Amino acid sequence: MEKKRPRRTRERILETALALFNSRGEPAVTTTAIAEEMSISPGNLYYHFSSKEKIVEALFAAFRADIEATLATPSQRPPHAEDVWLFLHLVFEAIWRYRFIYRDINDLLSRHRALRNPFRLILDHKQRTAAAMLEGMRAAGGAKLSKADIAVLSQNMTLIATYWLSYEYATHPRAEPDANALARGAAHVIALAAPYLAADERALFDALAQRYLT
Repeated sequence: MEKKRPRRTRERILETALALFNSRGEPAVTTTAIAEEMSISPGNLYYHFSSKEKIVEALFAAFRADIEATLATPSQRPPHAEDVWLFLHLVFEAIWRYRFIYRDINDLLSRHRALRNPFRLILDHKQRTAAAMLEGMRAAGGAKLSKADIAVLSQNMTLIATYWLSYEYATHPRAEPDANALARGAAHVIALAAPYLAADERALFDALAQRYLT
């Protein structure tokens, strides 16, 4: 059998840092804690990353590549309610994998200035993709939406998807968010568009929402 290639130290640092950031919150984790978790010397860690800021930037770059790929997923046909559910599921999965970013976005961006513009570009992409899906549903007759409705809804859907985990942490401070939190987030995002859905699309949405929330 072919031997599995050992993970390089740099990869292990990022994996360990991501796990610690996600579980404890990025501000609470030091480079010393990361090195101790890996049983390596701080000097070994600093050989690969000169500061914790560089680790955060590397993880953010990985997150950006992950979510941008999800947001750019092409549609082969006009979207319907089930497509929107799947899209939101994939978006929330990407957010979950790098949830330390969304734990307190404003604090993170205030301390890591290099992330501000890239994150703004992600927000813009989220909103454009949401608007495109809503427009596709409107064009296919699955939703009664005006151009103004689409502009407002796409922005509000982006807002809730972006700040949902912050809301979960605030409302359940003693419990880590789980898959149920993600399902609630997806349900609240698509619920914004529910009143505009045609009857058959609304029925499908209600069935899918019930499945996700139970």
